Amino acid sequence: MRAEKQQLSKDIQSLLGSSSGAFLVSYKGATVSEFSALRKELRAGGAECHVVPNRILRKAAAELGLHELSAMKVTGETALVAGGSDPARTAKLLKAYFKSHKSLAFKAGLLDKKMLPASDVEALADLPSREVLLSQMLGTIQGVSRQLVTVLNAKVASVLYVLKAVAEKKEKAA
Repeated sequence: MRAEKQQLSKDIQSLLGSSSGAFLVSYKGATVSEFSALRKELRAGGAECHVVPNRILRKAAAELGLHELSAMKVTGETALVAGGSDPARTAKLLKAYFKSHKSLAFKAGLLDKKMLPASDVEALADLPSREVLLSQMLGTIQGVSRQLVTVLNAKVASVLYVLKAVAEKKEKAA
C-alpha cells in the first residue's frame, strides 16, 4: 500500500479509536456547499466529517479489531462522522441536517465498538437528550418512593382509626 493510503488508514484508525461513536453517511448527490455546511455544523458540535474510501475504511477497521465493520459491505460514497463527547447528540445533528438535505443518509453506525444498522442509528437520534432521560429516571424513582410512603402512611392511619374507635367505644361504655 502506498504511503498516502497508509497514512489515511492511520487517520481513520485514530478517528475510530478515539471516539465512542462514529457514523457512516451516504452523501451521493450532495453538492459541495451542502457538504461544507454539514462539516461546519458538525465541527460546532465537536465532531468531524471525512470522506473515506470504502476499502481503506474496511482495512483500518480490521487493523483496529472492528470485525463487524471490516466485514460490512460498504458501497457508494461514504463519509465518516466521528468525534464529539455525545454520540447521540451527533446523531441528532446529522438527522436534523438530513431532513433538509435528502441526498444525505445514514449507512450505519458504530457505538462503543458495536455496529448499528441505519435504523438503529435513526432510533438513537430520536432519543431524548441525556438531561431529559435523567430527569425522567429521577421522576420515576421519586414516584415509587412517594407511593411507598403513601402506602405506609395508610397502614399507620388505619391502625390509628382502629385505636380511636376502640377508645371511643370504651368512653361510651364507661
